[in-house]
Amino acid sequence: MNTIGKQKFGSYDRDDVVFLLKDLSDYNLEGATEQREKAIQAGQHYSESLPIEYQPPAGYLQLFYETLHEYKLKVALCTGIVSEQIYRLKGKDTVLVSLARAGTPIGIMIKRYIAAKYKIDIPHYSLSIIRDRGIDENALLYILKKHAGKNIQFVDGWTGKGAISIELTKACNRFYEKHKILLDDTLAVLADPGNCTSLFGTREDFLIPSACLNSTVSGLISRTVLNDRMISEHDFHGAKFYKNLQKNDVSNEFLDIITQEFSGVYELAEEGAENLINAEQIISFKGMEEVKKIQHDFSIESSHYVKPGVGETTRVLLRRVPWKILMKDENSPYVRHIKALAGERGVEIVHYPDMSYTCCGLIKKVNS
Repeated sequence: MNTIGKQKFGSYDRDDVVFLLKDLSDYNLEGATEQREKAIQAGQHYSESLPIEYQPPAGYLQLFYETLHEYKLKVALCTGIVSEQIYRLKGKDTVLVSLARAGTPIGIMIKRYIAAKYKIDIPHYSLSIIRDRGIDENALLYILKKHAGKNIQFVDGWTGKGAISIELTKACNRFYEKHKILLDDTLAVLADPGNCTSLFGTREDFLIPSACLNSTVSGLISRTVLNDRMISEHDFHGAKFYKNLQKNDVSNEFLDIITQEFSGVYELAEEGAENLINAEQIISFKGMEEVKKIQHDFSIESSHYVKPGVGETTRVLLRRVPWKILMKDENSPYVRHIKALAGERGVEIVHYPDMSYTCCGLIKKVNS
């Protein structure tokens, strides 16, 4: 069942976001990490199954809260800088479309910032995009029908090596060929360390606290699923609502803590946005060149096994089978949670100063 107009899906308020997803909560899609990794490396697409949701120990959760309070102002400022650019470029007729799930809390923060600063309630939807499978066209068509003539703005959390940015561009091109509707493929993110977009809050590879956790900071929604056994051609892509994790949910608390900082960053956000709009933004995808170098240095057969950036490294540790973690500086404040996760899982940390990213996660080859 698609979630539009149905019972509550996820722990966010519908005023913050409307999920355009098929509810797969009753399906058993999770598998043990090692077995799932073997299946993916043997050719099964990662979107056909789900990882078991990592539930952090108390010490790690404490680290999340410390990180949140340490970087709440920085996250608020980056949100403001992105929001100001979106508002200046697209105005009050914008529709925010965040990429589930990492993009969803970012989209909510942008919506809240614009509402607080400009007293305008911009619609916000969250839909699925999947590497090598494309964007959910049924969800896009729903938005375009409901908001004819509005300006869609795609939103995500951060960039790694740029795979989703590239996927979004390909998807928008296919959408135009099929429907003759031209969409702006510019992806708005808080952090763009891979130089993959012109619309960002910073290009510093810093820790966005929501990257530390999974569904419990993302509205209790799973990763999105595209599986022919459950998703028909007329359905939205799917996801699960983990109601059983409600006692661990910090999704709205995270948002409220960041939102409280907005009024103090208005001036700096305007200034930052102005500077970025007036500057020539070079999209070099430099991260992909660094990935190729890492591939060579560590004899890795596929770039899919190299996940650069704080956010992507965290994901490797939370839901893949990690091999090694590369760190530019082990004393960086942005990697404390990564060191904690690596220690818990017995993963080697390698000093690797020759990269622009703060860190990089390497996935273990498990089929050999």
